[in-house]
Amino acid sequence: MKKFEDFDLTNFNSYRVKAVGREVFFPETEQDVIDLYTISRDYILLGSGHNIILTKEYYDKPIIVFNGNFDTISVNDSDVVEVEAGAMMHDVAQVALEHSLKGIEIFYDIPSSLGGAVVMNAGASGEEIKDVLVKVRYFDLADLQVKEILKEDISFEYRNSFFQRNTDKIVLKAWMKLDIFNQDLIREKMETIKAQRWAKQPKEFPNGGSVFKRPQGYYVGAIIDELKLKGYTVGGAKISEKHGGFIVNFADAKGSDIVSIIEHVNMLVHTMYGFELEVEQRII
Repeated sequence: MKKFEDFDLTNFNSYRVKAVGREVFFPETEQDVIDLYTISRDYILLGSGHNIILTKEYYDKPIIVFNGNFDTISVNDSDVVEVEAGAMMHDVAQVALEHSLKGIEIFYDIPSSLGGAVVMNAGASGEEIKDVLVKVRYFDLADLQVKEILKEDISFEYRNSFFQRNTDKIVLKAWMKLDIFNQDLIREKMETIKAQRWAKQPKEFPNGGSVFKRPQGYYVGAIIDELKLKGYTVGGAKISEKHGGFIVNFADAKGSDIVSIIEHVNMLVHTMYGFELEVEQRII
């Protein structure tokens, strides 16, 4: 396990917000994770640093990062992929391609670790990680025991799960059952998905992906368009002109700039529609 003091977190959050952690740990094995939480349960878990908004310049509370570590991917029984929590989903999709396995092409261009994808039931275009999961291995802080849970018992919902509702359960590993398929067709779908996302999403600026969950009966992008909020700016952050569901860091934004935009959006949404948008990203 690697440990750093006064560690620069700028490259470990996808908004590229400048922040420093007093103590930052990079566990490399399941035992490392268990050892950390056995010593203390008071950590900030960043995962891969996607889908989060850092609002402090300096974090005194120790931080655990899964980014380039704890990321082993293996294929068992020809069609079951076993993945540690720190593995990036685009790497998992690439390994699946190499083994002619379909079912997770949608994740080829979704920036998320396996752990984060499981916690929030990540997905796009009607496909979600719950569709391919078999079971999840996790560390339960309630009794400091490693446990496994079947997909059917995780209570997945749209961008929600048992793990999102129970933050004392730390995802360690997951198994996904895929289908053997034509490798060229798998690759074609992956490249098509990537091209479509790059055409619609503001990849030219640091961002954390979709800021808000889609409200029932509405589309976030359409709401932002109707409110004429594209380009709305606070400090170095703004709502993307390319896709209204994204906030981008275009000029050394602070986390507080991003949060201010979210609050402004929800004030206007509440006034016009009578409800507020649920924030998909975790504000830390």
